[in-house]
Amino acid sequence: MGVILTAVLILLLLALIFGAILGYAAIRFRVEGDPIVEQINALLPQTQCGQCGHPGCKPYAEAIAAGEPINKCPPGGASTIQALADLLDIEALPLDGEHGEEKARVVAYIREDECIGCTKCIQACPVDAILGSAKHMHTVIVDECTGCDLCVEPCPVDCIDMLEIPVTPQNWSWSYPVSPAQLIGTDLPGDQN
Repeated sequence: MGVILTAVLILLLLALIFGAILGYAAIRFRVEGDPIVEQINALLPQTQCGQCGHPGCKPYAEAIAAGEPINKCPPGGASTIQALADLLDIEALPLDGEHGEEKARVVAYIREDECIGCTKCIQACPVDAILGSAKHMHTVIVDECTGCDLCVEPCPVDCIDMLEIPVTPQNWSWSYPVSPAQLIGTDLPGDQN
């Protein structure tokens, strides 16, 4: 019994030593992210639609920080392009028509009586805004839907419509995004309050 207790105590001591070394290394060698990428990402619409040629808004923000053009985001439109130009202190370019055109905000709507429950729309949705299971009808969580339109094409029975959201006092907002400092809660160099 004494051998087992000694082995357990040795293992416990080794675990504490290695845990302390890993904890120190995590603090000492921590890699800071690029703050400009976070500021750019905060300005993008977060639709995760892939129309810009990247799998989501964060990879596009990283590409913009690396020098890619700022005009490839149709969901963000001209206001986002202008905000990015102001942030990066570059000239605002018109929206690149190759990636799509600026449209009114839309959400997906599934005609439930026509839905066959194939789950292809659920697999295509980048933000998990579609609820349902195999062989049962599906529905869209409107507050979660970003209007990316990625669920329409895989639907084999064409039962998904993209409906425009009418502007009401409850959902109206300024067309120009807030400053990056307001979005991430920090003051940028040169900001005056």
